[in-house]
Amino acid sequence: MTAARMLRGVAVTAAIAASAVFAAVPAPASAASATSTSTLQAPTETATPAAPPIPDDPNDPARAMEYWLDGAGIRQAWNVTRGKGVKIAVIDTGIGKPPVIFDGAVADGTDVSGVGSADGRTPVGVRDPNHGSWVASLAAGRGNPDGTGMIGVAPEAQLLSVSLGFPGSASTKPFVDQVVEAMKWAVDHDADVINLSFTTNTLDWDRSWDEAFLYAFEHDVVVIVAAGNRGSGTSMIGAPATIPGVLTVGGVDQTGVASRGASTQGITIGISAPSESLLGVSADGTLRSWDGTSGAAPIVAGAAALVRAAHPDLDAANVINRLIRTAQPVPDMARTPDPLYGYGLLDAEAAVTASIPRVSSNPMGDLKEWIRVYRRADAPEQPVPEQPATPVAVPPLPPVERSVEAASPLLPTEESLRYGTLPLLALTVPGILVALGVTAAARRIRSERGRRTPTP
Repeated sequence: MTAARMLRGVAVTAAIAASAVFAAVPAPASAASATSTSTLQAPTETATPAAPPIPDDPNDPARAMEYWLDGAGIRQAWNVTRGKGVKIAVIDTGIGKPPVIFDGAVADGTDVSGVGSADGRTPVGVRDPNHGSWVASLAAGRGNPDGTGMIGVAPEAQLLSVSLGFPGSASTKPFVDQVVEAMKWAVDHDADVINLSFTTNTLDWDRSWDEAFLYAFEHDVVVIVAAGNRGSGTSMIGAPATIPGVLTVGGVDQTGVASRGASTQGITIGISAPSESLLGVSADGTLRSWDGTSGAAPIVAGAAALVRAAHPDLDAANVINRLIRTAQPVPDMARTPDPLYGYGLLDAEAAVTASIPRVSSNPMGDLKEWIRVYRRADAPEQPVPEQPATPVAVPPLPPVERSVEAASPLLPTEESLRYGTLPLLALTVPGILVALGVTAAARRIRSERGRRTPTP
């Protein structure tokens, strides 16, 4: 998507702005997704099913407001394919049943929230119940049979509707468990592309997601994830946009500049697409204007479906590689990939038609290797191989001392005589003799003094 293309789309939008009626409404708040919306007067729609090829009237007010159709090279890509034969799983609040827009589009569905309908078509949640319908209409909406009304990026692709409850909804299951169940169901029902337009606002993710996302990658599924929006409190990207192997989508405005409120930044962003003044069809058929990378992601998911339809021999890694290698660079990009734009702006025409060398691995990372490095504490202990024993020379022990038979404690032993009695006698006898000699000398002296003293 070049800036010139984007500006051409804005010019068309400005030309028909007088015919579009906007009524501002409060933006729905959600911990998992955040969009700002406006109500549009939707074109008249009929229940007549569309027949391929689907007509396209670029002068229709709704089509003219889809500036990304020309800005991102989507109309040009339609000359090659419109996504026929590809399945896009929308894991969101459920795809509603408005007239026409999804006629023949939803192939299957399920509910993982515990409060939706079995087919995944009943909107779930009290804040953003139409979120899944808006996302699906951007990815693969059919439009009216006469070429008017909103149309999706891959209007001949099929949709899988998986309804889940965002955090804060009335779901009976933990959100992380819903995501695991939804991912596995989508893969088991032959999804070629999975779209996740939500964030957890945290870099890390529950460890149960390791297995769920790895299951998708090992079954050759392209996983597209929204980067999140500053306007809803996401200053940096969070999971699942941080999971290695997913294609994370940042958001830009109508001129191709990174959106201040309807996008965020992070090193895992792989590509950028429009996230401002988007359109979406609600479950009741109302056409809405909304903002957010929740809408940028399904635009890229639709483009991935076009690539898979045009190149059915390519695996998921090469589909992602074509999308990022054909992205148009932005003058503001400091490096490639850039934390705001990734590899650049989506160019669906180039992604479908360009000659791109194949790659042998996913350019967005290897989850299996990440698990091996960062989840080592959970890995089973490996058996320690047995080492051959080496003989060690031990010096001979000293001879055993002769044992002494036990004697009566009242009789002296050889040791007591040698080290006790004899030394004691040697010291005591001389001392006694000296004492006796001193005493005798003293007596003689007193006796001599007594004889010399005169009698008075």
